[in-house]
Amino acid sequence: MPKLDLTVLSIPAYIGSMATEYVYYRRNPAAPGNPRAGDYELKDTIASLTMGLGSLVAPYVSSKLLNPVTPGRGKWAKVLMGAGLAAAAVTTIADVRRLRDEKGQLPHPGTVPERLTTTGDTSGPVLQRISGGTAVAAVTATALTTATTWAAQTSGKHLFSRNSRDLGTGWAATALAILGWDALYYWNHRLSHESRWMWAVHVVHHSSERYNLSTALRQPVAEGVTLTVPYGLLAFLGVRPSTIETARALNLIYQFWIHTEAINKIGWLEKVLNTPSHHRVHHGSNRQYLDRNHGSILIIWDKIFGTFEEEGERPVYGLTKNINTFNPARIASHEWRDIARDVASADTWPDRFGYLVRGPGWAYERRDGLESRARERAAVGSV
Repeated sequence: MPKLDLTVLSIPAYIGSMATEYVYYRRNPAAPGNPRAGDYELKDTIASLTMGLGSLVAPYVSSKLLNPVTPGRGKWAKVLMGAGLAAAAVTTIADVRRLRDEKGQLPHPGTVPERLTTTGDTSGPVLQRISGGTAVAAVTATALTTATTWAAQTSGKHLFSRNSRDLGTGWAATALAILGWDALYYWNHRLSHESRWMWAVHVVHHSSERYNLSTALRQPVAEGVTLTVPYGLLAFLGVRPSTIETARALNLIYQFWIHTEAINKIGWLEKVLNTPSHHRVHHGSNRQYLDRNHGSILIIWDKIFGTFEEEGERPVYGLTKNINTFNPARIASHEWRDIARDVASADTWPDRFGYLVRGPGWAYERRDGLESRARERAAVGSV
């Protein structure tokens, strides 16, 4: 019989805790005219619970979809890679043609190039549409190939099978797994805010403008198509895959209770543990709170690596630009759609892959800058 996931077994406790928090807020209402982010809002709560259920189903669905295209495992892997290479070739040819059309002939002094004044010439837009679509296909194929290969080669089972050390199932192995998972989680969580590829997965969790225990269940559903510092590295130390899974579950369960405004501070433990106060900072969209307090169980990683911020100003929850929807499909996909749009509009390969792997801030600034310059060129052409 397969071992039951501790996070699934904890569902009754999650529901009971949310009910208790809801009753507490009902009995202790916010002052009139002073909205409280901890209060439950039906549509928001339903969206969070739906995403939570989706995160439980997603690993089974993604394995069915991704295993066939995983290099070394799936029969469609070569097809995916071939399609990606073909799309990249078409994109590059379109790039060369577009650049030749734009720069192949210099205008006479004091004149505006015909391509800026003639509306009947549609070759530029057509080429842009072609190269945009094939660029998205090429980047997608590359990302899927990279993600599936990385996941297969760095899994706990794969790495443990290649290691002669075995620490067994005692308390020492479990403690090492929990501490090791917590340390790796810090870096993966931090990278989830510093790389747009990982942010597209993680942004789901930050999309709510509420902050209560239901927010903890608003979990990503696309973790199968991302990159991480592999937790399977613990297997090199002799930690069994089953023990690694236990550490994962305990780490996730711990994070549930810190998604609340009902608890203020917990004394000296604030110095060591991640607490509701520290995690409220992490969910704040205030400028001084952005990309801070990435720890899970322990907050010491943030203090060591310079990402710790004490709670001061009241956090404003959500994204720096909120998506204003309770639709789970849009919550899960909005950043992926934005990435595809940016890749399609880019003119160079560094920009195309930059929109995927570089930081969200870089991508937004780059996009805004290019759009601003395009408007300026259009204004010149209309004169």
